[in-house]
Amino acid sequence: MQTNAYDVLKERGFIAQCTHEDELRELMGKEKLTFYMGYDPTADSLHVGHLLTLMAHSHVQAAGHRLITLMGTGTGMIGDPTDRTDMRRVLTREEIAHNIACFKEQCSRFVDYNDGKAIMEENDWLLGLNLLEFMREYGVHFSVNKMLAAECYKSRLSEGLSVFEFTYMLLQAYDFLHLYRRYGCVLQLGGSEQWSNIIAGVELIRKVEKKSAFGLTFEILTTSDGKKMGKSMGGAVWLDAAKTSPFDFYQYWRNTEDAVVIRNLKLLTFLPLEEINEMAKWQGAELNRAKEILAFEITKIVHGQEEAEKAQAAAHALFAKGSEMDLESMPQTEVPAGLSIIELLETMKLIPSRGEGRRLIAQGGVSINGEKITAHDHIIEAADFKDGFVLVQKGKKIFHRGKLI
Repeated sequence: MQTNAYDVLKERGFIAQCTHEDELRELMGKEKLTFYMGYDPTADSLHVGHLLTLMAHSHVQAAGHRLITLMGTGTGMIGDPTDRTDMRRVLTREEIAHNIACFKEQCSRFVDYNDGKAIMEENDWLLGLNLLEFMREYGVHFSVNKMLAAECYKSRLSEGLSVFEFTYMLLQAYDFLHLYRRYGCVLQLGGSEQWSNIIAGVELIRKVEKKSAFGLTFEILTTSDGKKMGKSMGGAVWLDAAKTSPFDFYQYWRNTEDAVVIRNLKLLTFLPLEEINEMAKWQGAELNRAKEILAFEITKIVHGQEEAEKAQAAAHALFAKGSEMDLESMPQTEVPAGLSIIELLETMKLIPSRGEGRRLIAQGGVSINGEKITAHDHIIEAADFKDGFVLVQKGKKIFHRGKLI
């Protein structure tokens, strides 16, 4: 019996909104559908916010449906105004091409594009559209009043919304129609902030082609107080190891709030629900174990088994005593390898004098990566930097990170 992808998404907590829910659920249970998800290349890496949709893709593809990953060569020329208080910076074609190349490589880690199981496309068909022909053929199907009532535009009216940005919804809707005609694509997936844009495409297909089309959106990852996840003290949490190291990525998830750890396990790992539901019974210190599992599983998915094991081993070495610390909020200093422990403490301004540093070391008051230092001429080698960082502890409560330069 075919796995119903809709039920899988529902059980794991992905679904926020859906058009024609009963019809879509029935269809996903008995037919192989083609669905798509679009990515506008606004940066040179995907981030944690994209991880949710990538995981959803994996579940739907595993149920036998065909994915189209659509890169915004055309829509990226404008940029989605959704969730913006001002207009996005207009990207050059060279920037768009570079960012798309980065996105393609990252998406390939999550999606199997072999043997036609999934398709990678770019919406460059938008670049050759004739404005008057497009507006005569498709613009007549859009109500300005309805568009202005859409949340993605309504929130911008007080600040000002350009015609340039206003056309974005029409172009995204046309993408859906184009993919329907070319590949028989009947379903668009996206984050819940894309609801208005997705509905526009669904309605355009139903009006122009007189055929069924569907839209489905996912919950946005938030903290317990409703703020978007994916930000750390240093900025966005990226899927590119060069922008967010596997160790920092692991630590970000290790520091997950108690209130959302089970939800994140359901959404962002492939662990069976039965196993996760057992973890939901854990309380107190047991939840720390659940956070470790979460951090390891997500790091393994994004960076691979080896990097996940290295990140976990480094974290255990740094926090051998089980102390709960937020690495991102620690003071941080750029330092080279080859410094003596005294020079390192001086550079970090952790000691007023070298004499004080020697006394502190002699009393066992200095640790590097959880190991006490007993010699004042101890050298900090490159190997001491775990994923580019070394953790220095002075006394019981003062911690400082050194970033390798």
